[in-house]
Amino acid sequence: MGFYPGNIALYQTAFRHKSAASETSHGSKNSNERMEYLGDAIFGSVIAHYLFKKFPYKDEGFLTKMRSKIACREFMNKLAVKMGINQFVIYQGDKNSRFKSINGDAFEALIGAIYLDKGYDFAEKFILERIINLHVDMEEVETTETDFKSKLINYIQKEKKSMQFDIEEEQIKGHQKQYKVSLIIDDELVGKGLDVSKKRAEQQAAHKACEFFNIL
Repeated sequence: MGFYPGNIALYQTAFRHKSAASETSHGSKNSNERMEYLGDAIFGSVIAHYLFKKFPYKDEGFLTKMRSKIACREFMNKLAVKMGINQFVIYQGDKNSRFKSINGDAFEALIGAIYLDKGYDFAEKFILERIINLHVDMEEVETTETDFKSKLINYIQKEKKSMQFDIEEEQIKGHQKQYKVSLIIDDELVGKGLDVSKKRAEQQAAHKACEFFNIL
């Protein structure tokens, strides 16, 4: 990572998934969830400022879309694996089948740990120099489509078709609720999605629909 930690306990917590966490004397669990929440806010703030300076003539919609692409869970998961963060995550069970966002969650928790340990300026420098400059291709991010739902809606409106997302069931796996979404277009099932986030499940279904209509 290019630096020595001050408080090593922060980083140990950052890599501890809730499946491997124990209960504290206060009744909460010593997992990385709270640190993940903090890291998400810090990372989003740094990225927003970075994009604001890098694209001085782009409007708010462009900047928001770019930030969403970089801060989305799928991108975070890929960054975590690329940086080797996934090798440090402590968990119980089958990570691949049960916890699809576990690596991205640890990535955000790591940012939270760095902020708590070293302060905002250090965390910002780390994000820009060790993550953005080394692992993020902005041109690729700009040309990569991730909002399949919006793309599909534009197509549906143009073709005057009907579209409906149906939540078929909510499954409980471990401690997480999962949403199973079916996408119906003109009374035909064209895509399905399954995720702990309803929005991500809809995006999965929309992605499959875009493939079905060949509009990627």
